[in-house]
Amino acid sequence: MNVKEQLEPILLKVQKPARYIGGELHSVVKNKDEIDVRLALCFPDTYEIGMSHLGLKILYNIVNRDPHFWAERVYAPWVDCEELMRKRHIPLYALESLDSLDEFDLIGFSLQYELSYTNILNMLDLAGINPLASERKEDDPIIIAGGPCCANPEPLADFIDLFQIGDGEDMLMDLVRLCQEMKKDGTYSKSAYLKRASQIGGVYVPSLYDVTYNEDGTIQAVIPKDGAPAKVVKRIVQNMSEAPYPDTFIVPYMETVHDRAVVEVMRGCIRGCRFCQAGFFYRPLRAKTPDVLCGQAKVLCDSTGYDELSLSSLSTSDHPQVEEMLNKIIDYTADKKIRLSLPSLRVDNFSESLMEKVSRIYKTGLTFAPEAGNQRMRDVINKGVNEEEIMNTCRIAFQGGYTSVKLYFMSSLPTETEEDVRDIGRLAQRIVDIYFGLEKRPKKMVNVSISVAVFVPKPDTPFQWVGQDDFETVERKQAALLDSIHSRKISVAWHDVHTSVLEGVIARGDRRLGKAIYLAWKAGAVFDSWSECFNFDRWMKALSDAGLDPKFYASRTRSVDEILPWDHIDIGVSKAFFKREWEKAQRAEVTKNCREQCAGCGAVKLLDRKDGVCVE
Repeated sequence: MNVKEQLEPILLKVQKPARYIGGELHSVVKNKDEIDVRLALCFPDTYEIGMSHLGLKILYNIVNRDPHFWAERVYAPWVDCEELMRKRHIPLYALESLDSLDEFDLIGFSLQYELSYTNILNMLDLAGINPLASERKEDDPIIIAGGPCCANPEPLADFIDLFQIGDGEDMLMDLVRLCQEMKKDGTYSKSAYLKRASQIGGVYVPSLYDVTYNEDGTIQAVIPKDGAPAKVVKRIVQNMSEAPYPDTFIVPYMETVHDRAVVEVMRGCIRGCRFCQAGFFYRPLRAKTPDVLCGQAKVLCDSTGYDELSLSSLSTSDHPQVEEMLNKIIDYTADKKIRLSLPSLRVDNFSESLMEKVSRIYKTGLTFAPEAGNQRMRDVINKGVNEEEIMNTCRIAFQGGYTSVKLYFMSSLPTETEEDVRDIGRLAQRIVDIYFGLEKRPKKMVNVSISVAVFVPKPDTPFQWVGQDDFETVERKQAALLDSIHSRKISVAWHDVHTSVLEGVIARGDRRLGKAIYLAWKAGAVFDSWSECFNFDRWMKALSDAGLDPKFYASRTRSVDEILPWDHIDIGVSKAFFKREWEKAQRAEVTKNCREQCAGCGAVKLLDRKDGVCVE
């Protein structure tokens, strides 16, 4: 069903109608009669957020390079547009063709954040597709999900037909080609497709696994069937410099969150921060060469007309050839008057040389992440920086003319006390004091902005066994933080405790949590990551009605021998390594980064290389 005629009358009645019309520069439109497989790439949030996501841009480009396949984009309509769509019976549609989602062969969702899960159910329902996989028809599309939240796919097992574990580039094309092959030879059925797909590396089909539970609610066993592998091993791109990358981006008609060209610098991280799921999920480190990076940047900026370029990675300054890479990129951007954004700078390798390079780009403010206010806590989380490095970095920045520094911290970390939290404010004050202690200061007044997130234990980290702080403890620590700040030169922001606790419940949930997600959605839960839409009481009722205790998932400390809901998903980093790191965290003992010394995490097994090395 094409919705063009139905769509036009409602566009002037909704906020930001450009979200819903498609037709942007560089969007891909193909002849449906010449297409073997149609794929809808869905982002379970608004257009301006989904359009900023690099992963979907990469997959869109890869699929559409093949003339037999067509990938289109789908985003969650905002509540005003959804209301009109439901009232007028307009199904959710793809932006390129304006065809309803139920006309596609494959529908893929990107899982970036646990609080977007109800949007997935809502988007399927809006398309006329039953959110429950067990109740979908044989001719309904196959529902796929990928992204970092697939480290624990179990909370969505009731709704998703198959999950992609790891890098999606090669894996998605394997799934698309399998669909093409089975349709052509007449062997296609949903059950047959899922069984064959389960044999593709990195693919997890939850319906091919049975889960049993102990009397105390913990998992007894996860049992594969119909030939599914006992463990699903993460798939990775072996060589980032040779991996396909878009030579252009779709240029939107409206401003998006990250409205600029983006070049991915590398995947993975060498640091091993014990709280960081992404740092372990994307191991091992794989970096692009400076020549490849600069070439991709030039092509993207030329084809899109963007005058801003961002370098994307978990830790840009850890690139093995960072000086050469920045010299090449900055020479190009300075000559073309393109603004360059350098996120993910580290405190411990921000040198005067690097500051001089950054100063050639812009001089608005710098962002760093000490994560904790004192050395003991930084050692607990294995941050790998000390106060001298933090202070030296801020001194270099102030001497270089910067007056605004933003610092990211976390509270409610394992072993943390109220005094540890107060040390965040004390550290910020010492940074202010450094500014006023300089003989020559910039003319503008200093501002130290601290953002404090509530720690959420995540799967596949050394803290995956830790109980999360309860509401009262978090609120008490936030009050202690405010009490430690006595300067108007320091501004503070922190995350909402209710969304953080719910994130903790879902992040480490098992497949029984699917019932609560379904009940919350039926009760009206959508856009839970948006404060104006989030309703904590609604979620607590859904959990209660599902017979689940949120404390069992969020604040309960697990035994290291407990079978975890995600143990049958192998991201390459061993459980034995995580156990060692958890023991070292309790002793506040630091593990060296991967370039200094291999910690034996196991990620090297994912590489085709035979030299036993997984860092450049």
